Amino acid sequence: MRNPPKVAGLISLIAAAVLLISGIGTWAMISSNLAAQNITVSADSPMLAGDFVDGPFSAFAEAQVIEVHAEKATGGKTYADLGAEQAKVKAAAKNAGIDLDAKDPAVIAANQAKPEFAQFKADLDKWIALRTTAMNASFLRASLFTSVVAYGVAAFVMGLGIMFGLIGWALLWLGKRAVPAGSERVV
Repeated sequence: MRNPPKVAGLISLIAAAVLLISGIGTWAMISSNLAAQNITVSADSPMLAGDFVDGPFSAFAEAQVIEVHAEKATGGKTYADLGAEQAKVKAAAKNAGIDLDAKDPAVIAANQAKPEFAQFKADLDKWIALRTTAMNASFLRASLFTSVVAYGVAAFVMGLGIMFGLIGWALLWLGKRAVPAGSERVV
């Protein structure tokens, strides 16, 4: 190899271009996919209220406010807490001789004939609905946080591209000043 700094510099500049293009492309793809969902940060968000969700900060803000809404809707209970409430209702119904999980039409009809059935069924339906709300909120938050992480990765890749570009430029500069083989430099 005649001029290693020059070769390494060219390779670094090529890597810089690939990294920058990849990072910018990823950022643009995430932004367009988020924008296609037509999400607006909730009006009661402490930051960026009313902003269109098409970037990392607005995605983060909406994820945060979804958590607040879910906690309010579920009375502060988590998905697991709500599952425990469902189990309590089913156990109480079972103690009363009612099987809320019955599939047999004859058992279902016998359950429905009991006066307590309607209340147990209403209680169970309430906890199921709240648990579904908690689950949906969790999924939405996870999706938005995934976007935030993807933005971070894209920014990291662009930063690497800049660093590789600077290293490549420095190596090319050094390569221009390399001493040819067989010659001496006087200090």
